Amino acid sequence: MSTLDRPLASKLAQAALGHVAREYPNVLVHAISGPDGLGTPRALHPMFFGSYDWHSCVHGHWLLARLLRTLPDLPEAGAIRTHFERTFTAGNAGGELAYLARPTSGGFERPYGWAWLLMLAAELRRHDTLEGQAWDRVLRPLAEAFVVRFNAFLPKADYPVRAGVHSNTAFALALAHEYARRVGDDAFADLIEAKARAWYGADAGCQAWEPSGDDFLSPALIEAELMRRILGPGEFQAWFVRFLPDAARGEPAALFTPAQVSDRGDGKIAHLDGLNLSRAWCWRGIAGVAASSDPLRDVATAAAGFHLAASLPHVTGDYMGEHWLASFALLAVQG
Repeated sequence: MSTLDRPLASKLAQAALGHVAREYPNVLVHAISGPDGLGTPRALHPMFFGSYDWHSCVHGHWLLARLLRTLPDLPEAGAIRTHFERTFTAGNAGGELAYLARPTSGGFERPYGWAWLLMLAAELRRHDTLEGQAWDRVLRPLAEAFVVRFNAFLPKADYPVRAGVHSNTAFALALAHEYARRVGDDAFADLIEAKARAWYGADAGCQAWEPSGDDFLSPALIEAELMRRILGPGEFQAWFVRFLPDAARGEPAALFTPAQVSDRGDGKIAHLDGLNLSRAWCWRGIAGVAASSDPLRDVATAAAGFHLAASLPHVTGDYMGEHWLASFALLAVQG
């Protein structure tokens, strides 16, 4: 298993710095109600206009904030600070809030972008420098707006979404739960935990029919990662044995075999590098709570290493992957 050494951290930082303020090319998910509703990415999203799409820009900032906090003497630290000072302003945050207030923006980035915004907010809340605390204050109103949206959405969401892409609800709950715990929002955390139990608590005998051709999340493993976060160790182990009863024997084999990526210039096929990295993240988490005597521990650790080795070398090199994969690489090596 790789760890976050300084050369890798610099590589990831440089990748994110290369796209978080790059406005084009850009994919806008933007509903308009009339001819005056058009705008450039920067005009519509003054804070998160880069990185090809809004959610990638958000988690690109999460990566930079995490690296700056954990490795403040990186050579790229000065450039990260300069970018945040220029971007994290009350005016830019107000522009993002104004976008959310549009009548056609109710479902904007639900739930993936919502969750990554909260993950970024949780990271900034960890910063103990004056500059980091200032960026946290700027982002708080936007984070609170997404908490309001989660609180309105989750009670009426009767069914989970088990896709391997942005609509996956387990991934969103895992990140949102980290935010709720970090900021001490017990009511929000309780809602997430109750919904996770309702959606996934009775799951057993997962078939793991994956991957699909454009997955970047494992529907099976991200569900396990969520349940690992909300259940106590003993309860999680009992749940996991029911959910994947043959995992300690390396079955289902699909979950232990890295996905093949045939064309990294194809934006959808390149998702499969993200699948390998996010699986590595999930397997690391599962291994971390397995008892030292449990054979699952070694099996999960090995699976994490295989998946990481398959895709970590390909985080940069083509913009279809480079605009987002570094964040998943950081999850995979640091958690």
